[in-house]
Amino acid sequence: MGINQISPFHTLYKTPNFIGNPGIVRSYCSGEWTEDIEYLDESGSVIYSGKGIRSVEPGLDDHVMVGGLKKPFLNASAVAKIVEVVKRWKWGPELETQLDKLQFMPSMTHITQALKVVKDSDASLSLFRWAKRQSWYAPSDECYDMLFDGLNQSRDFDAIQSLFEELVQESSGNEVSLFSAYNRVIQFLAKAEKLEVSFCCFKKAQDYGCKIDTQTYNDLMMLFLNKSLPYKAFEIYESMQAAGCLLDGSTYELMIPSLAKSGRLDAASKLFQEMKERKFQPGFSIFASLVDSMGKAGRLDTSMKIYMEMLGSGLRPSATMFVSLIDSYAKAGKLDTALRLWEEMRAAGFRPNFGLYTMIIESHAKSGKLDIATSIFKEMEKAGFLPTPSTYSCLLEMHAASGQVDSAMKLYNSMINAGLRPGLSTYTALLTLLANKKLVDVAAKILLEMKSMGYSIDVSASDVLMVYVKDGSIELALRWLSFMGSSGIRTNNFIVRQLFESCMKNGLYESAKPLLENYVNSAAKVDLILYTSILAYLVRCQEEHNERHLMAILGATKHKAHAFMCGLFTGPEQRKQPVLSFVREFFQGIDYELEEGAARYFVNVLLNYLVLMGQINRARCVWKVAYENKLFPKAIVFDQHIAWSLDVRNLSVGAALIAVVHTLHRFRKRMLYYGVVPRRIKLVTGPTLKIVVAQMLSSVESPFEVSKVVLRATGDSVMEWFKKPIVQQFLLNEIPSRADILMHKLNILFPSSAPEIRSLTPPKPLIAGKGI
Repeated sequence: MGINQISPFHTLYKTPNFIGNPGIVRSYCSGEWTEDIEYLDESGSVIYSGKGIRSVEPGLDDHVMVGGLKKPFLNASAVAKIVEVVKRWKWGPELETQLDKLQFMPSMTHITQALKVVKDSDASLSLFRWAKRQSWYAPSDECYDMLFDGLNQSRDFDAIQSLFEELVQESSGNEVSLFSAYNRVIQFLAKAEKLEVSFCCFKKAQDYGCKIDTQTYNDLMMLFLNKSLPYKAFEIYESMQAAGCLLDGSTYELMIPSLAKSGRLDAASKLFQEMKERKFQPGFSIFASLVDSMGKAGRLDTSMKIYMEMLGSGLRPSATMFVSLIDSYAKAGKLDTALRLWEEMRAAGFRPNFGLYTMIIESHAKSGKLDIATSIFKEMEKAGFLPTPSTYSCLLEMHAASGQVDSAMKLYNSMINAGLRPGLSTYTALLTLLANKKLVDVAAKILLEMKSMGYSIDVSASDVLMVYVKDGSIELALRWLSFMGSSGIRTNNFIVRQLFESCMKNGLYESAKPLLENYVNSAAKVDLILYTSILAYLVRCQEEHNERHLMAILGATKHKAHAFMCGLFTGPEQRKQPVLSFVREFFQGIDYELEEGAARYFVNVLLNYLVLMGQINRARCVWKVAYENKLFPKAIVFDQHIAWSLDVRNLSVGAALIAVVHTLHRFRKRMLYYGVVPRRIKLVTGPTLKIVVAQMLSSVESPFEVSKVVLRATGDSVMEWFKKPIVQQFLLNEIPSRADILMHKLNILFPSSAPEIRSLTPPKPLIAGKGI
């Protein structure tokens, strides 16, 4: 073989530094070889001769010369060479050096095809980043897709995030469409449950105007829904709607229940209809969530419609759905529908659970359907469920409210035998029932059992006592109070006072006195109103032995008004001051800001008593002092020379009579001594006191004419009347206070007062040993 006889393998494939000896450096020439080259086989025979092939410059030429012809470098060969280099060197500077020495100019097609073959993610990234530094590089969506696929398979999400940042920078610097790569990254991150990273990438993609595809939206929503973040999913859903994308079947299955459970029922219904219009078949989870949420929101018609639609589609309700429907209808008070669903549930082979039994029993009991509630309660016991204290209490309290003593007691005993502890409300309802039914002994037994359960029973016992007081069952109330005292149970002073007043009202004075003593000894203070009310009973009393009881009760009050009453009926020697000064001193000690009404009431009753006892002078002193203290500020009106008037409409009978006599005496002094005569004088009595006042004045031939509610006369006629001696004696109280003159018709307001008898009998002492 001559010097120009070269093996075709060396000629076609030998490249610089590719042979084993690194010291051989191949020279390059720009022209063609002119010598003929003979190609020999292994035996030395010539198989071909022709022009020689000049070398090509790596990375610049995309062909080789065969004789005078340019032969293109095949893509498959280029890709194979790139793959061979990448697989051998993997990554690092050596790889880049070898890639730089490729004897052909690569293209993005070569890189893309090579990436399809190279499976190592690090090697692929090294090749891609080398390509990015070349002048012929052009961004490729497909190239990024393969890189992201490889990184996703190796679960290298940090590298995905890093490459995504490169993608973002590249997109911002070049007007190229890399939408597929953007979507692929977001999908991979979402499926890997990288919540924050995937949402961040989604936002960046939106900021760069990337078109997000339907699959990406669905993957993101599914991620947020699975992470129990429905509101973020709804935010993405709103973006999806704005972009005109549609949900897929699996996302419908997640989105509709999430919307329903979060209360966005209108949006859930809209998606439900949209799903059906797009020929997607709703799954059971969608039906179940809509039925449950619509029912809980009170949209019972819609809930039932969806339930019936589910049955029509061939799906079978679950026990949970039955429970939800029954619960919704029961809470809405539609117990007939709830009971029908209850029967359907049992017919479908489902066994009601403990909670459902409890709910259906309590709802029927609270609505007053005790027969149904009791029937289901018995079924519950037969099914082996132990009712809760709440269920027992509900049934017992409703039976108690309906007055069914036997049923309530049976439930109570069943509850105790089951080892359950009744609640406070249960005991209260049962005790109230027994009190209303006047079963004192049974109520006492229950109260003591309540105490043994650890409850404080003072309030409950007082409540029972109040029931008897309000009902007017005074004997039962006293009996119950005696039981409370023997059992060491305290009651409050308000109820004791109520019971005392009831005893007074019913004439049980002997029983009333110990109650009042108990009231006073418990540091309670008898006020002026209570004292006055007892005095009023004394005014009405007819029997002498009752009067003694009432006087003893007045003494037991220990009120300062009683000391005043005792002093009022004693002589000036014992009082050591005139009666008028004594009365003024008492009334000065009243706090009119707090007790003005009580003082007015006291004056009315006291004047009744004084008039009945014939103590007219004392009565006039009391009226004078009461008027001075402005307890009746509008009673007397002087309208200069036109009209003078006295208004007694708000006074008691005794007070009205005393006020008329005392005021006419004032009018007489002003008219006779000062010569002032008004045109008219009127006495405003009202319909009740008109006859009493008129008959009293007619006994002394008064000029007053009687109309509907007023007695009136001219000033001149009254002036002439005042000059008569009998009138002067009458107004000065020189005429004895006979019943047929002064106290006529007093029993209009107090029919049991017997004034004609009182006026003829000597006054009785208020306290033993003290005279009047």
